[in-house]
Amino acid sequence: MYRKYFKRIIDFFISLLALICLSPILLVVTIWLHFANKGAGAFFLQERPGKDANIFKIIKFKTMTDERDANGNLLPDEVRLTKVGRFVRSTSIDELPQLINVLKGDMALIGPRPLLVQYLPLYSKEQARRHEVRPGITGWAQCHGRNAITWTEKFKLDVWYVDHCTFKTDLKVIFTTINKVLRRADISHDGSATMEAFNGNN
Repeated sequence: MYRKYFKRIIDFFISLLALICLSPILLVVTIWLHFANKGAGAFFLQERPGKDANIFKIIKFKTMTDERDANGNLLPDEVRLTKVGRFVRSTSIDELPQLINVLKGDMALIGPRPLLVQYLPLYSKEQARRHEVRPGITGWAQCHGRNAITWTEKFKLDVWYVDHCTFKTDLKVIFTTINKVLRRADISHDGSATMEAFNGNN
């Protein structure tokens, strides 16, 4: 009952209220990133698979420049990540524009994180079950390691959430996420500014 009806209603009204209350902060961060990113813009839009693997465009604050090497290739993430971007990412402020995705129905507040479209053919049948629910701004896997755990562990946690999507579980995710954000825990994976790419084996 909760997953089928009430979860979407709760998501809509909470995201609407949050966008209204946070609008001054969103405006300041937008201007801040516009200058910090050296003309690369303040927002990052990218296609991601949502519920039932339907594609939508995720909205995030952009935390990196578009600087390239002599051959025109983008520099490594850890080089392009600005000081402002590092702060925005470590405090999870970069995720706030996804409230618009929640409002539109592309995402939920709680659910498996939406990953890259290119990963779709790499999932096992069990891993692909993560798409049985709307992706979330935060989720069960983010509460149990975020970028500090392996892809295998992350997918197991995602599928666990699909099978245990209840109001009680979502409350646990919310409170754990708040705690991790305040402690800025599990932001990066070993040796990378972000999570390593998924190749179907890791």
